[in-house]
Amino acid sequence: MVLLAAAVCTKAGKAIVSRQFVEMTRTRIEGLLAAFPKLMNTGKQHTFVETESVRYVYQPLEKLYMVLITTKNSNILEDLETLRLFSRVIPEYCRVLEESEISEHCFDLIFAFDEIVALGYRENVNLAQIRTFTEMDSHEEKVFRAVRETQEREAKAEMRRKAKELQQARRDAERSGKKAPGFGGFGSSGMSSNSATIITDALIEPEKPKVAPAPSRPSGPSKALKLGARGKEVDDFVDKLKSEGENIILSSTGKRPSEASKALPPPVNVESVHMRVEEKISLTCGRDGGLQNIEVLGMITLRVSDDKNGRIRVHVNNNDKKGVQLQTHPNVDKKLFTAESVIGLKNTDKSFPLNNDVGVLKWRLQSTDESLIPLTINCWPSESSTGCDVNIEYELQEEGLELNDVIITIPIPSGVGAPVIGDLDGEYRHDSRRNILEWCLPVIDVKNKTGSLEFSVAGQPSDFFPVNVSFLSKGNYCDIQVTKVSQVDGDSPVRFSMETSLVVDKYEIL
Repeated sequence: MVLLAAAVCTKAGKAIVSRQFVEMTRTRIEGLLAAFPKLMNTGKQHTFVETESVRYVYQPLEKLYMVLITTKNSNILEDLETLRLFSRVIPEYCRVLEESEISEHCFDLIFAFDEIVALGYRENVNLAQIRTFTEMDSHEEKVFRAVRETQEREAKAEMRRKAKELQQARRDAERSGKKAPGFGGFGSSGMSSNSATIITDALIEPEKPKVAPAPSRPSGPSKALKLGARGKEVDDFVDKLKSEGENIILSSTGKRPSEASKALPPPVNVESVHMRVEEKISLTCGRDGGLQNIEVLGMITLRVSDDKNGRIRVHVNNNDKKGVQLQTHPNVDKKLFTAESVIGLKNTDKSFPLNNDVGVLKWRLQSTDESLIPLTINCWPSESSTGCDVNIEYELQEEGLELNDVIITIPIPSGVGAPVIGDLDGEYRHDSRRNILEWCLPVIDVKNKTGSLEFSVAGQPSDFFPVNVSFLSKGNYCDIQVTKVSQVDGDSPVRFSMETSLVVDKYEIL
């Protein structure tokens, strides 16, 4: 058998993707494919057609053709077997057999074609081997990623330890009488250049936290500098891999950068007094039902950019019925907040720090009450003669929420190919490299509170867990809102802007 070329073309003979296995010009292959539809007899079913010089072995793929161009003295039985393998490869990379989908995955198809045929002769491979060869799964790469995640965790732990040491050094300096007058404790800087700085716990830890330098630096070599140097070497190596086209996992959670960096867009109009009401939810459920744990952490952050509005009070409306625990900042008047739900400084003569994010109120909700689940996920894998039929559905329980960019991630067994999708609300993506199926829903709200997905694939029921969910929301889970901002003197209202967000830290069904 001498295979000259393998191509996917339209019924009019237009080449979408073509791989030549012998020396052949583009004009030659385009001419052969353009002549192919004219050679077929209408009304008759054949699997091949011949000319004086070549033989076309073909198979219809809906509106397209999978065509092999061979020499006339090739073995037609081997040609047909090779054609069937080519036809089975295409659905592995293309969800629908359309021209746009074929063009989008053209390079994946070409790489797969090269595994089937080399220099015009068929290789002794099957579909599973082709998938393994093209994925290029590397044990060394997995070991490297595991080592790098361990290094990141150790670096973060060392960073926290150094931060505590610096904070303790500042406290010792304050006790010895070196603290200058000023407003401290709300952020990374005080009201004046002489005021002491205190590190406070943030609700959401930044990706690369920076620790402010201590007033007095101990003598001797600094371990923090060594950590920074090691991190720089790792970052340089990651940048080099990125330049070579590798998809690098940046966080220790194993998420892709696109998932880890998701955030709501900042507000367009930001006033001199700006509020951020942020919540982060962590939830774990069992596959047979039952809530193992739900935890919601929330914080109101204040930012003042005009010194005229430094002496203000923030009026909070707490309509939460779920039983959250509230905690104000130590410099906030707790009695005033308890009596009137008003956030103000203990010392009314002082102002909030300018151009600095100030966490003034935080709350925490932790429970095992199933009625608090905002979005329920029900996954039912059922064994069948060909593998598993999986039915998965969602239902929005918290009807006041609008969830955006919802992605429900279901693991797929390795080496079984793409799942066959049945009924579907929304869209789906199959990532064969990561062995996952992503069910994507742009919006889930009261008008779209339920939906389902059905698919079939080889595997056992336990292979499809854990199911992970991610989403964003411009509303908050606990009904705590800022209703008014007023001046301390005169109680006159102050214009303010506010943004509200709810993000997922962990949401999984085990």
